[in-house]
Amino acid sequence: MRGIKTFFLLSALAVTASCGAFRSLDTSTEVDKSDTIVLAGEGREAKDDKTTIWEAFGPRKSEQRVQVNRYLWAASLDVLDFLPVQSVDPFTGVIITGYGTPPGGGRAYRATIHIKDPALEARALNVALQSRGGAVSSATARAVEDAILSRARQLRMADKKI
Repeated sequence: MRGIKTFFLLSALAVTASCGAFRSLDTSTEVDKSDTIVLAGEGREAKDDKTTIWEAFGPRKSEQRVQVNRYLWAASLDVLDFLPVQSVDPFTGVIITGYGTPPGGGRAYRATIHIKDPALEARALNVALQSRGGAVSSATARAVEDAILSRARQLRMADKKI
């Protein structure tokens, strides 16, 4: 009898402890939802993921929800418009370009841009530049990031009519 009571007590404890284990621990800053692009996989509507213990053991959904700041996305394509776009993946926020020469420049570059957050902040943008001779200086990559961020702010101000 004592073994059965112990089993039920441990089972109840495990169920109670696992109820909070699937909750989101997102402590990111608040983001204006009108500045983001939300994409849901397989043509379904994206919804808030409030996982309960019952949903945790049920069948998994193939739904994917991604948020990309639309101003950073448009500014990246605008600033680096001299580079031919090879691959665009809005589900991961990655833009990959081929080699191209900037106007008035003699050196060819290629870039990989990763927009990893829906906020219009510097931490949301990662730009990797490469020339045919190898990696470029961090100052050059930083200047491109600054140009994209400035253009994104301009686009947002023009859109909000500030």
